[in-house]
Amino acid sequence: MRLAVLTCLAAIGALCGFAPSASADTKVLVKTRTYEISGTTGAALIEAMDRKGPKRHGFMTHAIALTAYTVNWGLEVSREGGVCRLRQANGTLDLTYTLPRMASPATPALQKRWKRFFAGVQAHEHSHGRIARTMMRATEKSITGLKFADNWACSKTHREARRRIKAVYAEYEAKQNAFDAREHRDGGHVEHLIRALVRKR
Repeated sequence: MRLAVLTCLAAIGALCGFAPSASADTKVLVKTRTYEISGTTGAALIEAMDRKGPKRHGFMTHAIALTAYTVNWGLEVSREGGVCRLRQANGTLDLTYTLPRMASPATPALQKRWKRFFAGVQAHEHSHGRIARTMMRATEKSITGLKFADNWACSKTHREARRRIKAVYAEYEAKQNAFDAREHRDGGHVEHLIRALVRKR
């Protein structure tokens, strides 16, 4: 599961002489949080995750794990020679993974099943992170080199930059939703992970 927020800030400056070519620069910040669960069986661990896992936005139920991210773009537009150019686009992707951590002692068999379960859950959340990283690269490509003829406060360049950023964001949110739908469908990957954890043998 994942939560996402997009923000965009813009600034304008007048340059004398040569205006540097437009460029985009992004950075990714990653944090991992854990919540503790206890149980002596796979079923008990699933129950603990249902009770203590991160709250899903818009739902009363809890998720096993969560990928939350914020996307911030700082845009600098310059006016020079009758042209408004997107001179700099600085993007920050702030990723936070929330994952379960088994805090109780476990039999070797349960420990083995837990490790496989956790690896699958972590891989799922990291896939959300990879989609978000790809989104940032796609946004860079979309807005680099953006320019329009000068108008009041370079508003057309600002508007188009924000429009492109939001369009890429919406495209990749759809990819995130499609990935979750595949993973969480009946008989899908998440169901297999849960079944493997709760099995008796």
